Amino acid sequence: MAKNKKRPRYISPRDCDAVDSPALSDDILAALRPAREAFPELAEASAKRKRGERGPQKKPRKVLISLRVEAGTVEAFKAQGRGYQTRMAAVLKKHAKQP
Repeated sequence: MAKNKKRPRYISPRDCDAVDSPALSDDILAALRPAREAFPELAEASAKRKRGERGPQKKPRKVLISLRVEAGTVEAFKAQGRGYQTRMAAVLKKHAKQP
């Protein structure tokens, strides 16, 4: 994400209460349908994945590992801003190249 782009602002419940939405009448509530009926393709696709799971990848490119690194090293990368893990991966990739 570019530095000049803003992240979406968190919307608190108080903000939601401040929105002037029309009340839901009994007629409106009676006309509501479950999402699986209104959008069957979307409901089917969302049922296949659990929350937080990524969709199918064309070609897996990265491997999840656990690596212990000195705190000062991590702090130095984090001090440079967002994307510190990507920068760390780039340094490892550069040094892993065969001469």
